Amino acid sequence: MSKVTKTYDDNLELKDAALVSSSAAAQVASVNKIIDLGAGVVHGDIVIDVSACEVDSGNEMYTIGAQISDSATFSSGYYEVTCIKLGSSRCITGDTDMGAGRYILPFRNTIANNVAKRYMRLYTTISGSISTGINYSAYLAKK
Repeated sequence: MSKVTKTYDDNLELKDAALVSSSAAAQVASVNKIIDLGAGVVHGDIVIDVSACEVDSGNEMYTIGAQISDSATFSSGYYEVTCIKLGSSRCITGDTDMGAGRYILPFRNTIANNVAKRYMRLYTTISGSISTGINYSAYLAKK
């Protein structure tokens, strides 16, 4: 099976490769990463490369969500518009953990009535018995 390829742009990096063991906004170079998408509607794909995902306890869940806002600091008025759940405990029925690999998450920066929000970030929500966590990198790519 071939790996899905997407064009990478440094300006659209959402998270650099680093271990996440508690819920937090995604970071690049140890700083929370927020992208200014401009005033219009943006359609794209979020490319998520997971290099490690702890599933030892059987109850770990990692939700990687794309959030949008009118606030450049995400201090208020933000919305999670899409997400993917990885690990052992997730909403997809099956008997196989979702862990390491490349995931493509469709993205659009709008809420109800096609209202676009200018700013975007990723946020990782973690639950369960976590010892190490999840290591991943992510970037926004053209559809």
